Amino acid sequence: MVENQLSLTPEKPNKAANILPIIIVVTALLALSSTAIFIKIAVSQMSAVATLFNRLWIATIIFGLWSGINQARTQIRDDEPILPKQRYPIKEIAFLIAVGLVHLLGRLSWTWSLTQTGAANANALGSLNPLFTTLGGWLFFGQIFGRKFIIGLILAIVGAIALGFEDLLHSDNNITGDAVAVISSVFYAANFLLIEQIRNKFSIVTILVWRCVIATSLMIPVVLIFEKQVFPVTLSGWLVVFALAAICEALGHGLIVYSLKTFSSGFISLLLLLNPVIVAIVAWILFSENLSVFNLLGLALILGGIYLATSNKESIKSNVSTPMQSPAKTEEC
Repeated sequence: MVENQLSLTPEKPNKAANILPIIIVVTALLALSSTAIFIKIAVSQMSAVATLFNRLWIATIIFGLWSGINQARTQIRDDEPILPKQRYPIKEIAFLIAVGLVHLLGRLSWTWSLTQTGAANANALGSLNPLFTTLGGWLFFGQIFGRKFIIGLILAIVGAIALGFEDLLHSDNNITGDAVAVISSVFYAANFLLIEQIRNKFSIVTILVWRCVIATSLMIPVVLIFEKQVFPVTLSGWLVVFALAAICEALGHGLIVYSLKTFSSGFISLLLLLNPVIVAIVAWILFSENLSVFNLLGLALILGGIYLATSNKESIKSNVSTPMQSPAKTEEC
């Protein structure tokens, strides 16, 4: 009897370890599904540039506090002296700086596209980032994706476009805004790929803090030169930008970065196509919005594509190797 109990105990952590990454991704998707709504409200009170700047500096403070609390907790728990800072190769530092740069360019281009074209256009064209992520991973980092994953990817992208097809037909086409939305998906893809490459070199907190610090630093001269109104002037404006920073940036994108230790960048970008699915379902439940044939077709294609992609286990696994250091030291989150 004792032997049976002992043999069963190791299975419990394994089950929890398999379920936890899924819970984390679902939580991130729920947080990110509100991004377009918050941005639309914010840009009605200030420019897209000012909205992004406030989102970034508030997120920087949140991640900075998180990092400080983490370090204090670790020192108290381990009761160890502060060790000299580890020196990283120039290549890894360059990757970290590049993450901050493409992060800024992706946020800025997509936020600005929402002011030039409809939300349906921006979401549909911005949903192309799984295609660029997969293509970039194959071209630049030698990542290999199975046939089922590729087919599932194509189905999900077609579904995302079909989901907003009717809105696309009835919206005023703005070539510039649509082009910028496509460009934003390229930057998002680059962001995922770069983070995946340094995910085992830096802790989650380090990546998130420096990504926001670099992006915020680059935004300071921009807002000082081109913006007359840098900060919100109403309480609702402050609440919206804080929600963008805390819910969308810190919680949503923070958990996405965390998930890259388990899943590949291509699979994570593919899962983000569930955002319009979540938005459509919430609108149907809360606001009784009708789902057209195109909406239902899009939902079915996205879900079917993701299900097909998950059947290719090798393509959804993270492509980064496990760091050599002790997990307790490198993976503080």
